[in-house]
Amino acid sequence: MEHRVEAVSMLRNQTESPEAARELKEKIRERSAKVGVVGLGYVGLPLAIEMAHRGFQVTGIDLVKAKVDSVNSGVSYVLDVASEALQSAVSAARMRATQSLAAVEGLDTLNICVPTPLRKNKDPDLSYVIAAVEAIRIHIRPGQLIILESTTYPGTTREVVLPILEESGLRVGHDFFLAYSPERVDPANATYTTRNIPKVVGGITPHCTEIACLLYEQFIQTVVPVSSTDCAEMVKLLENTFRSVNIALANEMALTCHSFGINVWEVIEAAKTKPFGFMPFYPGPGLGGHCIPVDPYYLTWKAKMNGCEPRLIELAGHINNQMPAFMVQRIADALNERRKPLKGSKILGLGVTYKRDTNDIRESPALQVLEGLREKGAAVYFCDPYVRSIVVRGETLKAIELTPNLLQSMDCVAILTDHSAFDYSMVVKFGSMILDTRNALKGFSRSDLNLL
Repeated sequence: MEHRVEAVSMLRNQTESPEAARELKEKIRERSAKVGVVGLGYVGLPLAIEMAHRGFQVTGIDLVKAKVDSVNSGVSYVLDVASEALQSAVSAARMRATQSLAAVEGLDTLNICVPTPLRKNKDPDLSYVIAAVEAIRIHIRPGQLIILESTTYPGTTREVVLPILEESGLRVGHDFFLAYSPERVDPANATYTTRNIPKVVGGITPHCTEIACLLYEQFIQTVVPVSSTDCAEMVKLLENTFRSVNIALANEMALTCHSFGINVWEVIEAAKTKPFGFMPFYPGPGLGGHCIPVDPYYLTWKAKMNGCEPRLIELAGHINNQMPAFMVQRIADALNERRKPLKGSKILGLGVTYKRDTNDIRESPALQVLEGLREKGAAVYFCDPYVRSIVVRGETLKAIELTPNLLQSMDCVAILTDHSAFDYSMVVKFGSMILDTRNALKGFSRSDLNLL
């Protein structure tokens, strides 16, 4: 492929591939290899569809029956995958889903895209990965390629996944092949998709790296091989820790500017005119999504095990985690200035997903803000074109339609997610008090706003 990274050719000059490797590579080149994806979520389903559209026969495996039924019906539940694209793949017999991990036996390659959340004490929770790998071990056979894509700490593939698979009696690099390639999905990003986001790949052995790269280059424009699975795992953590630390700086600047009575958004817009040495990051109500609020803790946990104290990373997490409480306090202070208590006040949250124009509410700071307001006695409501209902302190809230009457009935409107579908002109006209945590109203004259 024209974008193939040169390092891959270096790998091919190593020792002669074992027979299992040669056969698998031939299947991949011919696209006759039967490929599988474990975990059909925000990462797995787009990956599976991209494989199917490039000519592979794909089997998706997920334990959630509703997802399996939806895929087999050609109805997408992930916004980045159009139902038309899914239906096309299903109709062409290029895509099917099952709940049975026994399907692994009939596959040549397998990508593991299962969740890697945190435990309550912020330690890594690899239970989904371990469960998937143990199930795969039961059905593994010679000649298979297994790639872990779930975000995790350096050493997971080598120290956790590999020993489980080798309990089968098969040898890595000879009988089966194991690699790690971090997912880089950015939901709702129409510019960068599975197809054109470069894919970092590291294998347990050179043969493992070579075969994994060969698979990805069939449907990814740019493949970036690295020296090991540990390196590939660290790449992902660096990417998201970089964002976490810089967002923390932006959030701390927001807190500082607020204490000075300075508009932090104006400061950032002016600072980013510098053509070198500055990259703009923006404050908000906190961090959300599966990656940025979670991944740095995978790194700090492993670093401490190695005797390293990652103080800057931990401090960034502390700053970002305090932002929802800061937003609650800002609303309470503004109401107090108007001789209104927060308890009993009606607060409308605009947007509850962790980022704009997606339906993903994982780790959403908007939910944390509403939780904090409800805990202090406020009556909370929400509007979101992508979410039908949420649970706030044990109570199920249904989304309501954004109307002038609704806005006028609220004591405060908090813009928590800046969805492009919202009518911000209506919000400005009818909202009596507005907290804009996303700078969604930057195009409006400040004299027209009732901002906090």
